Amino acid sequence: MHSYTRRYTGPLQAVIMDLAGTCVDFGSLAPIQAFLQLFRNEGIDVSETEAREPMGTEKREHIRCLLAMPRIRSQWLETHGKAPEAVDVDRLYEAFLPLQTAAIAERATLIPGALALQDLLREKGIRLGVNTGYSRDMVNVMLPGLADQGFMPESVVVATEVPAGRPAPHMSLKNALELGIGAVQACVKVDDTGTGIEEGLNAGMWTVAVVASGNSVGLSEAQFYALPENDREALLARGRQVMARSAAHYVIDSIQDLPGVIRDIESRLAAGERP
Repeated sequence: MHSYTRRYTGPLQAVIMDLAGTCVDFGSLAPIQAFLQLFRNEGIDVSETEAREPMGTEKREHIRCLLAMPRIRSQWLETHGKAPEAVDVDRLYEAFLPLQTAAIAERATLIPGALALQDLLREKGIRLGVNTGYSRDMVNVMLPGLADQGFMPESVVVATEVPAGRPAPHMSLKNALELGIGAVQACVKVDDTGTGIEEGLNAGMWTVAVVASGNSVGLSEAQFYALPENDREALLARGRQVMARSAAHYVIDSIQDLPGVIRDIESRLAAGERP
């Protein structure tokens, strides 16, 4: 009986990054602001913790997940006299779009390290793509501001243009196709949510979870650095634990730490390791 194990030992080919909370919008606050306002307009109290739980999913699915939460569903029943239905999800999504677009426009600042990372990838000949749970209209509001700051990914994929959003692998695989990648094990998916890490794992890629700027901490850059050092470290420690449960290959505090991870993955690929 013949046995053969195929190993990829070539270079790293692509880094695929989430947007909000990973390379833009420190704290991933734009979606939270929009979701909280959306439900306030319906007379429903949603906590920030509840709003963050489905983070990373396509936004219509995010609304559906929130409505399924027992506390929110109970409020909906009391306020509307009936359980939420598909037509309610559709109506809420349409009301969500302008709220999200306005919040995105206010939160389009790059996270420290994004430009340096882009420069490093260009020097190494590694392609850069991004994907997001935002719709195309939403992301189009953000992209000009990112370009003005010098950030120009070669592939931009949104959840509404693939068969299924996260945790399905489709967005990362579409990035790989658009970037002309020949082997998924030569790709790295970087994300600040467990759902986004699961997407990368399902796509057969290396995965890197980001903590400080992301959903597991949930503070703006100013809020985060205004904390006493001990409090910041406690938040980071808790965030690292949360993201470690995602089964990411690496957990880092910031994308400023990503160059070291890239070097390590390059060494592991050269040795025949795979995700």
